[in-house]
Amino acid sequence: MTSNTARLRPRRAAVFSLHTSPLEQPGTGDAGGMNVYIAQTATRLAEQGTEVEIFTRATSSEIPPVAELAPGVTVRHVVAGPFEGLDKNELPAQMCAFAAGALRVEARHEPGFYDIVHSHYWLSGQVGWLARERWGVPLVHTAHTLAKVKNAALAEGDTPEPRVRVLGEEQVVSEADRLVANTEVEAADLVRLYGADPEAVATIPPGVDLRRFTPGDSAAARARLGLGGSSLVFAFIGRIQPLKAPDVLLRATAELLRRRPDLRSELTVLVVGGPSGSGLDRPESLHELAAELGITDVVRFLPPQSGDALADVYRAADAVVVPSYNESFGLVALEAQACGTPVVAAAVGGLPVAVADGRSGLLVPGHETGQWADALGSAADPVLRRRLAAGTVGHAERFSWERTTESLLETYARARRAFHSQFSLREVTA
Repeated sequence: MTSNTARLRPRRAAVFSLHTSPLEQPGTGDAGGMNVYIAQTATRLAEQGTEVEIFTRATSSEIPPVAELAPGVTVRHVVAGPFEGLDKNELPAQMCAFAAGALRVEARHEPGFYDIVHSHYWLSGQVGWLARERWGVPLVHTAHTLAKVKNAALAEGDTPEPRVRVLGEEQVVSEADRLVANTEVEAADLVRLYGADPEAVATIPPGVDLRRFTPGDSAAARARLGLGGSSLVFAFIGRIQPLKAPDVLLRATAELLRRRPDLRSELTVLVVGGPSGSGLDRPESLHELAAELGITDVVRFLPPQSGDALADVYRAADAVVVPSYNESFGLVALEAQACGTPVVAAAVGGLPVAVADGRSGLLVPGHETGQWADALGSAADPVLRRRLAAGTVGHAERFSWERTTESLLETYARARRAFHSQFSLREVTA
């Protein structure tokens, strides 16, 4: 870190995550990669000397108003609307209440208590925009997903993102001092689809927890998961919703078994996660699809896993399958590779960055059942799997939360420098 960056390092950062808390279990509801991102970067920012306060909406009367995520990282649960019963599309009506709660917290401190605001997802960006104006500090925004990109790649039967989100994203892109994109593709989307200033966009790839996700004993992991009799394991880990496309894996599995009935006695397909988004409308739809396809004997459903149990799932799998229609990055793919497991992923969004095609996994160019059956058939070949597995850890080690956090600190410094220069210029010309 340069001396100038160190001088501009924020003492305190206010992080806004309105619609989901970093304390929630990823893999169900609205909790996913963004929760992991916020928790990991906040923890490492604190380790670097920047105190972090995360503002999120309270979703239960039983949780405390303030909780500690890690030393130097506080989570504030702001009451904004009823505790339960609100989905993401109803949350815009609660942005005013959420903003009022956050502003009240700051008002109890001396002016200048926070040095920077970092908002995650467009709902938080709207509140961050207001805080920027009231507190006189720069706003850094990470979209994580973009409505215009999602609407251009909808899964069959999925619901388009509403116009209010599109307009909200356009406003946040216009007002933020810096925008953080996960990949060059996302950075280009911000410029092309939202008119972002290219100079205001920083491309900072997410990381992977290389302390937790490491290669381990596959046989022991399978034994702990009750998979001791399986010699071939494919795993899907994520939220059960059309966007994540777990149905693509099930349909491809049925087609693979039609072509290769000899695999039936040795194959297990793990589906790890809970219903989310439009998947909440039919929470049993994936179980029903497995029955319809005649593959219930090879499919096993598990609830969302965390910590060492999640690492066990990665180590137990011969390949982790990520068939999403859109991913801003794909943390599951990185975590799997860090555990030494190859990935079969859709060639969308940030997945071509998260997965090295032909070296640490396989990228599939579409979502046709035949294409995915071909890819699973390739992944069933032990010789190819060993070759891909040899490249997984090295690829994953290119990404770490330490590197992500270091880049965020650089971006915060640039945002603070530009923000204060802008206001100094206003004072001079006033």
